[in-house]
Amino acid sequence: MASSHSSSPPSMPTSHFSSLVDIPVPSLPFLFSQPATWLCTTAALIGALLVLEQSVYRYKKKHLPGAAWTIPIIGKFADSMKPTMENYMAQWNSGELSAISVFNIFIVMASSNHYSRKILNSPGHAEPCLVNSAKHILMPDNWYGFVSPFSTQLPDMSAKLCRVFLNGKEHVEYRRILNTLFTKKALSIYIGIQDAIARKHFRQWLTDAAKDPSPKPIMKTARNLNMDTSVRVFCGNHVPECGVVEISEKYWDITRALQLVNFPFAFPGTNVYSAIQARKAAFKWLEMAAAKAKIAIANGAEPHCMLDEWVQVLRDPTYKGRRDFSDREMAMVVFSFLFASQDAMSSGLIYGFQHLSDRPEILAKIREEQYRVRGNNVDAPMTLEMLENMPYLNAFVKESLRVKPPVTMVPYRATKPFPISDNYTAPVGSMVIPSFYNSLHDPEVFPDHDSLTPERWLDPNSSANTNPKNYLVFGSGPHRCIGIEYATMNMALVLATASVLMDWEHHLTPESDKVEIIATLFPKDGCQLKLTPRPRP
Repeated sequence: MASSHSSSPPSMPTSHFSSLVDIPVPSLPFLFSQPATWLCTTAALIGALLVLEQSVYRYKKKHLPGAAWTIPIIGKFADSMKPTMENYMAQWNSGELSAISVFNIFIVMASSNHYSRKILNSPGHAEPCLVNSAKHILMPDNWYGFVSPFSTQLPDMSAKLCRVFLNGKEHVEYRRILNTLFTKKALSIYIGIQDAIARKHFRQWLTDAAKDPSPKPIMKTARNLNMDTSVRVFCGNHVPECGVVEISEKYWDITRALQLVNFPFAFPGTNVYSAIQARKAAFKWLEMAAAKAKIAIANGAEPHCMLDEWVQVLRDPTYKGRRDFSDREMAMVVFSFLFASQDAMSSGLIYGFQHLSDRPEILAKIREEQYRVRGNNVDAPMTLEMLENMPYLNAFVKESLRVKPPVTMVPYRATKPFPISDNYTAPVGSMVIPSFYNSLHDPEVFPDHDSLTPERWLDPNSSANTNPKNYLVFGSGPHRCIGIEYATMNMALVLATASVLMDWEHHLTPESDKVEIIATLFPKDGCQLKLTPRPRP
């Protein structure tokens, strides 16, 4: 039977319905809550900065050869960590001017002699610079001074930075003073010290070889010989033997810390921290030496080293330059000479030994010249006059340095927009790096350019001698090496004396002809030699 009431749909419980109504429904703005907003904003900013980085790089690069895009942030950092001659050659061969970037440092590489010399001879547009760690290690108030190539300071803030080398009139005056330390008179003092130190080390080399005749790398022993020579030439006996040993042993820390890529802060355990400790140890002895030199010359002693000669010059009544050099300032100059000479001269010596051992016919000619000039008296100390009568030896030294230049390039920093070529201007603050290697291996100037040929320097009309602008081993322009004669004299003397006192055989390894770049060039296997005493003539 049907109900008399009309039917109606069942109703939802009120309490349950209210609960459902109160449930929040997700909406699109929820996706843009505060954490998500920051994430998106940060990503947008990073993306914009990366786009800006690429745009700035391409704007600075313009038409120069080089990567069309730079690796974000780091650029060519990986290549800088392990530099190789192969990578350098690839960059140089890409064009007379080419561009790269490392950690947003824009770099213009010059490979041709013309552009390299233009950079070296344009002090109004560019000045030498070193890695950021250098100002901490060598001290910003040194006469060298330093501008970090990693600095992003604007030009009008450059007064806060120190310069690499002095410039302008100030530089000319300081260099004029230091030139007095490399006169023929001064060199005649130094050569006697160099001869005595070389013979001392050769005796030790032969003693060690007698105990163990197997081939040994001369990387460390040659560096120790060079440091001993430098400290004694610069400071004489004003530094005791223990001081020379300490400086020599710790200097390697400085070399390691001055490579292109290093942790820039001096925290304990870092290369820079170790280098600063090595510099402090050296300075202790060098300042003491400067003070002792002043006392010795004041008491009437004759000059026996560079510091003595410097003090003597300052006391000369006819001298018209600056006289007020403190012990610390003189120590800084000597330390800068150690810095400039140690790795480069060590590289030259090591490759000199390797080249002579690999070319016995050249070594035979050097020995013949030695016996003739020395009158078969191999115990007679070398003199400047004797060295000047050894043209073949000097030609070999010049050629050995050409084939394997210790320094292949020197970084400069553009202090203003630098119009390097007719159609390219390097931006202010960028690094501009002249290459020496290509100039020294120019086949038009040096036929068979990879061949070691001392004879090319004996003909005054040879293309090598008629193109002196290509011989950039010691740089060019206002910052050309101040100690050229000292460096070449030392290399010639060491190799000449070794040639008459020792025989040596080069133990070839797969890495003998490979180059390791540790500030300067070295054979990757350290040049392994087997040494024996040479019979007297």
